[in-house]
Amino acid sequence: MQENLMMYEKYKKTSAATMSPGRLLIMLYDRAIKAVEDAIDNIDDQQAAEAHKHIIKAQDIVLELRNTLNMDYSISAQLQELYDYFYFQLVQANIHKDKLLLKEILPLLAELRETWQEAVRLAGPTSARREQNLYVNIMG
Repeated sequence: MQENLMMYEKYKKTSAATMSPGRLLIMLYDRAIKAVEDAIDNIDDQQAAEAHKHIIKAQDIVLELRNTLNMDYSISAQLQELYDYFYFQLVQANIHKDKLLLKEILPLLAELRETWQEAVRLAGPTSARREQNLYVNIMG
């Protein structure tokens, strides 16, 4: 059993390391959305500790999205402000266990996810290979 768990963890790390940056971005949005949805469910079920865990996970993802912005692009300043807003809402939702604050950011996260997914689709597989090569060159 322990060996299977170790193999699964190794698979997850390898999968993330070989994923294109565009696909990785979409995966982060998916995980943030899932964490917010889970936190809402936990608040409904009065499971404060579980809600806290999921909100912290969403906060960590939002910080990762914010910290990896390439500020060479003008859109990054607006995304940074949006991520700061998400983070603030998540902190407040965690303090007060307020699902309405979570429900406020959920459609915004989903809309950004769909936008990035469309951008990755439009960039096509050639772009994904270029992104992957760049990622490999940067990472060694």
